[in-house]
Amino acid sequence: MLTMQDLLVAIGVVINALPGGLYALTFGFASVPTAAGFIIGAVGCGLLGVVTPISFQAETLTLAGTMGRTVQERISMIFLEGVILLAVGLMGLFKVIVGFIGPVITNAMMAGVGIVLARVAVEMAARNPFVGGASILAAVATYYLTANPADKLVYTIVSCVAVSSLVSVFLNRRQPLAVDASRERFVLQKLAFNKTVIRGALGLSALNVGANIAFGNITAQTLAKTEINLDHLTIISSIADIVTSLFGGAPVQAIISATGAAPHPLAAGVLMMVIMAAILATGLLVKIGKYVPNESIAGFLLVLGAIVTVPINASLALSGGIEGPDSIVGGVTMTVTAIADPFIGMLAGLLVKFLINSLG
Repeated sequence: MLTMQDLLVAIGVVINALPGGLYALTFGFASVPTAAGFIIGAVGCGLLGVVTPISFQAETLTLAGTMGRTVQERISMIFLEGVILLAVGLMGLFKVIVGFIGPVITNAMMAGVGIVLARVAVEMAARNPFVGGASILAAVATYYLTANPADKLVYTIVSCVAVSSLVSVFLNRRQPLAVDASRERFVLQKLAFNKTVIRGALGLSALNVGANIAFGNITAQTLAKTEINLDHLTIISSIADIVTSLFGGAPVQAIISATGAAPHPLAAGVLMMVIMAAILATGLLVKIGKYVPNESIAGFLLVLGAIVTVPINASLALSGGIEGPDSIVGGVTMTVTAIADPFIGMLAGLLVKFLINSLG
């Protein structure tokens, strides 16, 4: 039975997800077809008992948006990534792959992605200094002024979007989101498969192996105090990505969700995804996008990347000491991921690990 607290937490996570949806629109992803991904998430999590919900994930959006040169390449990357990870989940290979890669490389990949997030934030601020700068200032101030660690990111994303939107209106510097209304419906898209798409799909697959471990376990084990089947989570998010991408929608992946701390975490997570599906299906997100500048999320990306993701994951990846073999592997993986992509970073880390073990 849902309680009022479950409802309030679900609504809070929805509010937190809206800027992520607007961020997806900046890369040309369609919002209405993405509703299908949230419905798949709600049904899948409900049936399989997965307490970690899926939603707009800044890391996946950033990687797909920056690696793909066109909308067609981006949705093709998401589709192929979904197929790859669906096969992994159905065959129960998630734990095998995680064990093969190891925690050092996994954490280093996530740290490298954090650097990418921070770089995108800086680029946004450079493109629109007043709006992007206001977003960053509001985000950093809110993050450090919020006492409760569980509320930090929620308040950060709300404040930076609100403040930067007000600044853009006051200075008349708003650049409305360019949304193609013709794509806001369920129409099968033509996919493309080239070197860029294949590389992007492999990078997204590597990223979401790490993200499912980190975000899935934090929401389930840390917040909900329960175990999670990561193969099931991977299957749900992969099917969602395959379906949404076929119609031009955005990827929806595992997130760190406050619904995990609700009295009934599974029900609260399912409710959150149902509400998001309704918002997207009715075209409400596009209407909100008319009043929010593209650079409004810059502050959240900077905080998430430079303050949250990089320090935590880098410290775990480099915990073996500056000259230790694990730190060398972690350092190479993190650097190559930031410069190239998570898949190339993972290969570089595995190669260095193999060489160290062979020579040692």
